Amino acid sequence: MYQIDFDNPVSVYFVGIGGISMSGLAALLHRTGFTVSGSDWKSSPITQALEQKGIRVSYGEDAAHVPEDIDCAVLTSAVHEDNLEFIAIRQRGIPYLSRAQLLGQIMRNYETPIAVSGTHGKTTTTSMLSEILLHAGTDPTLAVGGILKSIGGNIRIGSSGYFLAEACEYTNSFLSFFPKIGLILNIEEDHLDFFKDLEDIRHSFRRFAQLLPADGTLVISGDIDRYQELTDGLSCAVVTYGHSRDCDYYADSITHDSQGNASFMLCCPHGEPQRVALQVPGLHNVHNAVAAIATADLLGISRRDTLEALKNFHGTDRRFEYKGTVNGFTIVDDYAHHPTEITTTLQAAQNYPHKKLWCVFQPHTYSRTKTFMAEFAQALTLADHVVLTDIYAAREKDTLGISSRDLQAAIQALNGQCDYFPTFEEAEKFLLENCINGDLLITMGAGDVHKIGESLLEK
Repeated sequence: MYQIDFDNPVSVYFVGIGGISMSGLAALLHRTGFTVSGSDWKSSPITQALEQKGIRVSYGEDAAHVPEDIDCAVLTSAVHEDNLEFIAIRQRGIPYLSRAQLLGQIMRNYETPIAVSGTHGKTTTTSMLSEILLHAGTDPTLAVGGILKSIGGNIRIGSSGYFLAEACEYTNSFLSFFPKIGLILNIEEDHLDFFKDLEDIRHSFRRFAQLLPADGTLVISGDIDRYQELTDGLSCAVVTYGHSRDCDYYADSITHDSQGNASFMLCCPHGEPQRVALQVPGLHNVHNAVAAIATADLLGISRRDTLEALKNFHGTDRRFEYKGTVNGFTIVDDYAHHPTEITTTLQAAQNYPHKKLWCVFQPHTYSRTKTFMAEFAQALTLADHVVLTDIYAAREKDTLGISSRDLQAAIQALNGQCDYFPTFEEAEKFLLENCINGDLLITMGAGDVHKIGESLLEK
């Protein structure tokens, strides 16, 4: 594998530079003296921000985009063998790394690398930990999978030994990392276009846990089924957290205020129980906060700094993000694209003031939609009215004969109210005509469905 020498910056080309993680790594290398360029399918706020930093971005897929003088290329998992730029890179003998391999190499330059893994909640938990590290004045380097308002993006370069990053299991990316502290938030079936089944996913998380050194620590949710299978025989220390009193850290006496924000009593091995107040809704955020607190304790951060940071944390971009109000109804945007995430978000919304709960859902990938069709339908019935858009293909092609109309039929079979519109414009017209004062509208999905809410706010 090609090894980047961070003391001798070279020229690096990113194929798929507009992705949230790829853009962060590109910005990090650029700020540390590397010559960075890249390509993406189309212009976006992310690529525009990179261009403003002086990074050259080409659009479309074209072998001619690959500069003659690059020393290394970085590829996302969405880049396949038939990609024209990838073909050119191989033909010219240019060494290349996956996004995960580059991130792993960056980790090795820090004394305390922290990797946050799990099927759900990685971005929010990483963001909570980021705020704690910042509030405590630790000057960390951060690589977040979403836009964190306090740092004005998804990357921050610090001067301390702390490096905090998300660790995604898709294509076993996180097995290229070198964490000293690792978190496993949850494990569920997902990415079944890569993994065979749940046991295959569990096996990968076990391998992730085994990456931790003897002087490292695994922070793991005790709510994970048979979590001991993941921890037995590890050389590192293990700290558990969750909702069970059997965990080292657990939440008790959970309540929600008039805006749906959660608070709870934190119980742990050190000291008396403490009340923790959050400015984000939902039981899932209680779970995320307990994981962040357990990790902060490991790092020796004062509990006062930790709780103050959490009290001032208002969420990340696209995680139950308040967007505004139009015609008296409130618009919130959320990244949920897995049935469990949808259920969690819609349950959290029940504690938020509203008359009728609307969910505009954009399914993400054909394979996930087909695999979890029944689960998606069941989860979406938690909304009073569902509006579906076409499936967001992402890295896939439509070869499975599945569509949003199939999901509409499944929801209606469960007596759920559901409409489907092939264009965003039709969906927006319907919503403007039917949402009334006091309603709550959530745009939901990992694609570009957020544009519907943003467009409605401009009406």
